[in-house]
Amino acid sequence: MALIVQKFGGTSVGSTDKIMAVAQRVLASHRQGHRMVVVLSAMSGETDRLIGLAQAVQPIPDPRELDMLLATGEQVSVALFAMAVKAAGGEAVSLLGDQVAIHTDPMHTRARIDSIDTACIQGHLNRGRIVTIAGFQGVTDHGDITTLGRGGSDTTAVALAAALAADACEIFTDVEGVYTTDPNICPQARKIERISYDEMLELASLGAKVLDIRAVGLAKRFGVPVHVRSTFTDTIGTWVVEEDKIMESLLVSGITYSKKEARITIKTVPDQPGIAAKIFLPISDAGILVDMIIQNTRDGKLTDMTFTVPRIDYDRAMVILKKVAGEIGAEAVTGDRDIAKVSIVGVGMRNHPGIASTMFQILAKEGINMMMVSTSEIKVSCIIAEKYTELAVRSLHDAFALDKDNLPLEDA
Repeated sequence: MALIVQKFGGTSVGSTDKIMAVAQRVLASHRQGHRMVVVLSAMSGETDRLIGLAQAVQPIPDPRELDMLLATGEQVSVALFAMAVKAAGGEAVSLLGDQVAIHTDPMHTRARIDSIDTACIQGHLNRGRIVTIAGFQGVTDHGDITTLGRGGSDTTAVALAAALAADACEIFTDVEGVYTTDPNICPQARKIERISYDEMLELASLGAKVLDIRAVGLAKRFGVPVHVRSTFTDTIGTWVVEEDKIMESLLVSGITYSKKEARITIKTVPDQPGIAAKIFLPISDAGILVDMIIQNTRDGKLTDMTFTVPRIDYDRAMVILKKVAGEIGAEAVTGDRDIAKVSIVGVGMRNHPGIASTMFQILAKEGINMMMVSTSEIKVSCIIAEKYTELAVRSLHDAFALDKDNLPLEDA
């Protein structure tokens, strides 16, 4: 008899019919003797609807009150699910984040989980009930409702699996697993059977939307195997697990892209100690994340500083940096929104030299210019013109034979 944590996203519970179908699926596992904990997101579109209501009343909603409002979305889902289970002859109980006692820090709209009290959940499980828990939410030490931000229900599920020492954590979504790239761009994309925590962390950070990056980080920290699979089929999905020898033998596991980047250059900056801090500290204080950074020295005394920020923060960053430029004596600040980041990821890069140069050759062959490059032990990312995104992804996918067995190029 296993203890299983399952999470179902908004698409999976997007209507009462879908909720009843999920209830039947969970009941089937429960009737096999498994102890079931089910984490649910709000019904598809509900969170956006609630944000719209808030903005109609207050254009920049108060974070505390917004959390109070947004938490109602998951409350609807778990209550309807518990009713569906009972209507089908099972026993279930719905719980909110504060009832479970999912303790978080007080950072409203993007809180982090500090601890989980499992006594309430264990009590209901011992009574033979299916326990359904509202994802995405928690409570502060002062009793205020918090939300975890987009993708927070994945994080809730993995955190619960770790706290309960669950035998499995299954993330159900509208796709059948993690693919080598976006199937909408590359029809030859192949489902990956097993992927390491580190690879999944890189893919999630670079734009892959299947699994929230915080959930992957928690899974790695506590050693929770995560099974990403489809709600609508019984097909085995993708296991996110510890790295193994087979993974190390593969060149590249996946290719991802992001069209949510913008590039900023601050020109003719004095090349001296402390200047970088003067540039990036105001950006950090504004809560803007800086990703790739390149410094180009001109004559030993001056330099150009180029970096990327989320496109949504581009206008704010430009305002801040034009002020900074005046303070440090820089010549100008320029920017570009029409860029994309394309990345290849794979733990095999640790043992196979030349992967980056192969990527560069492939892009050059297609006439795609690389504006910026960054690397890590298992990742290479390039900034290119946005209009070439799809061509770059398809070309790299074909060149690294990801539609096949992901063999080294000389063997493909």
